Amino acid sequence: MFAQVHSFGLWGLEAYPISIEVDVAGGLPAIAIVGLPDNAVKESKERIRSAVKNSGFQFPLERITVNLSPGDTKKEGPAFDLGIALGLLAATGQVDAEALKKFVICGELSLDGKIQPVDGTLIVASSIPQNRFAGLIVPAANAAQAACARNISVYPARTLLEVVHFLNGTQTIHSFKADASALLAPNVPAEADFSDVKGQFHVKRGLEIAAAGGHNILLIGPPGSGKTMLAQRITSILPEMTLAEALSTTKIHSLSGSVDNSHGLMRQRPFRSPHHTASDVAMVGGGSVPRPGEVTLAHNGVLFLDELPEFDRNVLEALRQPLEDRYVTVSRAARTIRFPSSFMLVGAMNPCPCGWYTDRRKPCRCSSYQIERYLARISGPLLDRIDIHLVVASLPPEEILSQTPSESSAQIKERTCAARERQLGRLAAENLHANAQMNHRQLKKHCPLSEENKALLKSAIEELGLSARAYDKVIKVARTIADLEENETIQPPHLAEAIQYRYLDRHWWG
Repeated sequence: MFAQVHSFGLWGLEAYPISIEVDVAGGLPAIAIVGLPDNAVKESKERIRSAVKNSGFQFPLERITVNLSPGDTKKEGPAFDLGIALGLLAATGQVDAEALKKFVICGELSLDGKIQPVDGTLIVASSIPQNRFAGLIVPAANAAQAACARNISVYPARTLLEVVHFLNGTQTIHSFKADASALLAPNVPAEADFSDVKGQFHVKRGLEIAAAGGHNILLIGPPGSGKTMLAQRITSILPEMTLAEALSTTKIHSLSGSVDNSHGLMRQRPFRSPHHTASDVAMVGGGSVPRPGEVTLAHNGVLFLDELPEFDRNVLEALRQPLEDRYVTVSRAARTIRFPSSFMLVGAMNPCPCGWYTDRRKPCRCSSYQIERYLARISGPLLDRIDIHLVVASLPPEEILSQTPSESSAQIKERTCAARERQLGRLAAENLHANAQMNHRQLKKHCPLSEENKALLKSAIEELGLSARAYDKVIKVARTIADLEENETIQPPHLAEAIQYRYLDRHWWG
């Protein structure tokens, strides 16, 4: 007795078809699972045995062989439980085998036959060819997420018994319909708001520019000056995600299991804040079967690195490729995977080892050599990839005690969204969403410079020793400033302000 079930496995952010073949033959009672299963797959035989019995079906006391094809690819996770159980029931005549072949099956089984949610259902649903299958059967908790792919009918299942009755035609499971109008419903207002921040007007200005153009930013200031508080509020002024951004972001977090399945697509831009003891694999991704790292989990959002110089040098240098190319390539003997990593880097650091170099009230105890050595933990190539450097000074007492209301995130967001709309209109044909994503060729096309601007840039290069990359960064920031001011062309004041944000290029510690 033989049965076949269609399923999908995951390799990075890609799904590939898997054929679950179940053969029940005479012999001593045993279950053998072949096809390079990991421990989670091997253990499924115990879950399946209990789930089948507790759902009221007969479990065959014969030799059962389960083959997960293709046999040269490692299979991970419990998502094959439901498929194997249904294949076993089809091989013993308890499920309509022909009806079973029309569906793709994914789901983990509990011992009582309930179907538990699994990771990566949106990736699987997006990978299924149209018109090849009648539908995708997934755990009910994953249905909203899988239905966002909108290329196949999704059937939510709660128990093994329910699925068997559905396949045998004795019970109906209605396909889950994704509400298109709710896919990108407005974000819930963030609890952290810029109205909580007193003073720091020049820092808020820099953060507004960074949010409007998707620019990387570094905050430098003494302890308690508000660097972390400011960084944690930057997502509250970022524009809403487009549908394409929401889909790609949800796929990543679906794979990592960090998304709320009940909402379908992610609405909030991700904000990732790894500890400074994170390894380079945790940061950029990897593993025997590669998994996304922090730079990928921050895709279309913010990666916040607090105490930037305290991160291991290898970790910081590993950021250089994703910051430049906006993707990470993880190579393994079997296959190479490319993870997207288009994020805003927000770094925060003290100006010196003791932290008080720029403070007006506490004296710094560090020598110039110690300060230079501390700053040297951030390499020149990495610093070159950060568009805006901002000094965050300690607030004077009168500003701390001030009762004057600060500008809210909603007010700032209105301006950043308007600036981003202008960028989308200009860059849509290039498949770009923000000024920071432009390469040198696109920069020349969209940001022509007047002779006055060229003279100003030449002076800045000579005075600050700007690299070619820093030169491009200055123009991108100037273009964003012009967008915020609803200007079609970059004016000298825009360029002058952008140059001022290259703070660390002035060798200020010397």
